[in-house]
Amino acid sequence: MGHEHHHVSGSPAGQHRGRLAVAFGITATVLVAQVVGALLSGSLALLVDSAHMLTDAGGLLMALVAASLVTRPATDHRTWGLRRAEVLAATAQAAVLLVVGVYVLVEAVRRLFTPAEVASTEMIVFGVVGLLGNLAAMAVLSSGRSSSFNMRAAYLEVLNDALGSVAVIVAAVVIALTGWDRADAVVALLIGALILPRTLRLLRETVDVLLESTPRGLDLEAVRSHLLGVPHVVEVHDLHCTQIATGLPVLTAHVVVQDSCFHDGHAPEMLDALQSCVAEHFPVSIEHSTFQLEPERHAQHERGHHG
Repeated sequence: MGHEHHHVSGSPAGQHRGRLAVAFGITATVLVAQVVGALLSGSLALLVDSAHMLTDAGGLLMALVAASLVTRPATDHRTWGLRRAEVLAATAQAAVLLVVGVYVLVEAVRRLFTPAEVASTEMIVFGVVGLLGNLAAMAVLSSGRSSSFNMRAAYLEVLNDALGSVAVIVAAVVIALTGWDRADAVVALLIGALILPRTLRLLRETVDVLLESTPRGLDLEAVRSHLLGVPHVVEVHDLHCTQIATGLPVLTAHVVVQDSCFHDGHAPEMLDALQSCVAEHFPVSIEHSTFQLEPERHAQHERGHHG
């Protein structure tokens, strides 16, 4: 016995396509300017920031495509539509950022030992251009940054690049005032250190979704205990809760109830009570739940019991 909900059309990930399109346009424009600046100045920090911005542009493009895909309706072939596209896009963005972060650290360490001559004036000019572009993109994305994995990944990329632009400007000022070229490599190390922790956190969360782990913030044992507290419930087994996409946790369970529920017409009320329990009593509200009600004597016929 279950209860049907239609969640596909209202995906949070599909509600910010316009913002993503504007942010992508800004980022792509600034990317071109920064690449020119890196070539003119010879700055590793600016080149790394340009490479990071390239991943930003690619990530924002993936986010934009994913935001369009998730709005497609469900079909008999894809019963959740393409809601998980936002998780795949966010995972890909995080993976690319991780590679860039590691490259930055390796190259920066090399430059510490063999510093290259850097044109500080060009670094400042193009660092400011990059910072202004990133601030504009952040302003566009900020209000929707918590709405989905997709938007979080997009905002994170732009935020990291903004921090990178600030670091580039600081390095350029230090070089201009002191002539210490290693400041460029030190700043590149700082950019890498800023990228990696947030990237690993996002990657871990999206991989958890892909592995169908229990949603963060939900204690499955507490759910089991709560369900066992519903009158007439004897046992709960095969309890699973996963997350399809942002804002779409789903729960399934086999619930053994007293045999009398099937004789006195009480089963429908039991189903309502169970669904209300998981929808109202936990930090993660589970509106899409499916329960299989079983009489006590059904246990001998149960196969593939998973606890």
